[in-house]
Amino acid sequence: MNTTLTTQPTQGGTFRLAPAALITAGNRAMARIPEDLLALLGRFSIAAVFWKSGQTKIEGFAVDLVEGSAQLGWPRLSDSAVALFQYEYDLPLLSPELGAVLAALGEHLLPVLLLLGLGTRFAALGLLVMTAVIQFLVYPGAYPTHGVWAAVLLYLMARGPGRISLDHLIGRQRG
Repeated sequence: MNTTLTTQPTQGGTFRLAPAALITAGNRAMARIPEDLLALLGRFSIAAVFWKSGQTKIEGFAVDLVEGSAQLGWPRLSDSAVALFQYEYDLPLLSPELGAVLAALGEHLLPVLLLLGLGTRFAALGLLVMTAVIQFLVYPGAYPTHGVWAAVLLYLMARGPGRISLDHLIGRQRG
């Protein structure tokens, strides 16, 4: 006997799958995905992107968020970071040295805040501003990548970090 999933029996006793029922069941299942999990995944993923970029701008201090390895020493801005801001990025209103320092700071501090879920909405805003600068002034052709970053950051700004965060813990303590 040949039996398939269904919501309506046929004459031979088999069941056919009704598309509307399948869509409804799928929608219900996907609606159960916890937002806390989405926020945590978004925070970790976007933090890793910016952290890895920040690691390319400094020497003497390296922490790999994924592998868990560390190389410690007093960090200094790499010569290649300044060269990138001088010759490739060419941002208006900022000296290459200042641009490289600000980018390295932002790409290290803001991801740590995201991972902790501390000041999440503001950290996401800072990274969204960085993303916009990169998109419009540095790599305008990379809009598919930057669009994904922006979507994750906007989600975190709109919905917050979820319950697995210091923001949530602090909010609970304040009442």
